[in-house]
Amino acid sequence: MEVKVLDINGKETGRTITLSDSVFAIEPNKHAVYLDVKQYLANQRQGTHKAKERAEVAGSTRKIKKQKGTGTARAGSAKNPLFKGGGTVFGPRPRSYSFKLNKSLKRLARKSAFSMKAKESNVVVVENFDFEAPSTKNFINFLKALGLENKKSLIVLGDTNKNVYLSSRNLKATNVVTTSELNTYAILHANSLVLLEGSLEGIEENLSK
Repeated sequence: MEVKVLDINGKETGRTITLSDSVFAIEPNKHAVYLDVKQYLANQRQGTHKAKERAEVAGSTRKIKKQKGTGTARAGSAKNPLFKGGGTVFGPRPRSYSFKLNKSLKRLARKSAFSMKAKESNVVVVENFDFEAPSTKNFINFLKALGLENKKSLIVLGDTNKNVYLSSRNLKATNVVTTSELNTYAILHANSLVLLEGSLEGIEENLSK
């Protein structure tokens, strides 16, 4: 699959680059994508929820009324879940929501996500660039040149670039990551993928294992 390489101003450089069919042109496995996204979202949950049960509620354990003769149901404690202020029945307890997925399935999910974006023509390749200093204004001009100023975009760098990262940090719709930080959720969440030339080798190397 061949795509044109653009410069920082959104102009064609006259060069093309071939994207690996094994990463950008496979038949997407939707179930693998579902599992990987589910795991990512599950890992974002703190799992610190807690409700007090009958044994944990503060209150007297005195029997509040006699067993028989009242014409109502038996009651042995004011902490009974049926009473206001009583404990919660089977309330939530702290727990971890994380679960394990095989590395091969996660790689398949990421390749499927890349292939979905490529099929929708939402993958842009830009030659490597850098800023002399962090500048949100320069980064916005870069997005405008690509027509992405009002869209959710994922910028993928080959290596850590502090100036580019800091320039994008104030923009909520834009996410800048390196190849090692890529995940299926981030790929699908973005409307467009902007891949720097230097990132392609890392992407294909990580996903061809």
